[in-house]
Amino acid sequence: MTEEWLGWGAAAQAALYGDRGFYRRPEGPAGHFRTSVHASPLFASAVARLLAETAAELGTDTVDLVDMGAGRGELAAGVLAAAPAGLRITAYAVEVADRPAGLDHRIEWCARLPQGVTGLLFANEWLDNVPLDVVEADADGTVRYVRVRPTDGAERLGDPVSGADARWLERWWTPAGPGDRAEIGLPRDLAWAAAVGSLAAGRAVAVDYAHVRGARPPFGTLTGFRAGREVDPVPDGSCDLTAHVALDACAAAGAPPGGPAPELLDQRTALGRLGVFGGRPPLALASTDPAGYVRALAAAGEAAELTARGGLGDFGWLVQRVG
Repeated sequence: MTEEWLGWGAAAQAALYGDRGFYRRPEGPAGHFRTSVHASPLFASAVARLLAETAAELGTDTVDLVDMGAGRGELAAGVLAAAPAGLRITAYAVEVADRPAGLDHRIEWCARLPQGVTGLLFANEWLDNVPLDVVEADADGTVRYVRVRPTDGAERLGDPVSGADARWLERWWTPAGPGDRAEIGLPRDLAWAAAVGSLAAGRAVAVDYAHVRGARPPFGTLTGFRAGREVDPVPDGSCDLTAHVALDACAAAGAPPGGPAPELLDQRTALGRLGVFGGRPPLALASTDPAGYVRALAAAGEAAELTARGGLGDFGWLVQRVG
């Protein structure tokens, strides 16, 4: 830990992914926050259906799955368990932490993104943890980098923004006036373009907290999470550091020249296409098959959480076809 004042990107990189960073802690992300993967096995089942659809589009029964930002491999394991018979899957889990004990032996644990895969790359709540710099307009309206002290999260303004960062802000997120903040999404654009570029053919999907141009939050979204609670963002390795994703900017960065246009939609719509709905089962089922009714009712409750307005259903999905 240092008393040095750093840009938020550098501070978050060390706090999240350094040798003693948050994402190397033994309890894993699930020890601190709950994603769609942890909310219900219906999510992994939907991703399994998406993988099967991708294989059908490619005209093959042999397909790759890349779980990007895999946590402890929960999604990859769930997809393998739910995949249809006859679909041969090579599964990769990409994560900085060590391979967890007891993980399905069919999952290849990777510190780096595999290249040339054919199939589905799925990045659930990965981009929001790609570190980025935060900026703020000073009293004169000059947009400056926000510098942070890692020991306690104290902030002060630094140099004016320039170069590629300034160009990104001009295109995607310009602070309107003194005190307004923005988060420079350029590192996420580059990360997403690299993820899309790793595919030889198939689909790349990013699922995350998101906003688009015209609806950017004026004071930014950077925050922390620890043990299931939102906390002040302090880049000391003790908490998650997350900021919503400018998903439209990522879409533009990851679209191959002359290739298919990316698709942006919300999770409610995306999961609906994959057969996940929150409707209650017919009441008549309770008299003809009481146990089945209870199971269907539980599944409906889980589906409702995954697709809820104001909650997980509002997450953004970015879908990019390749090849």
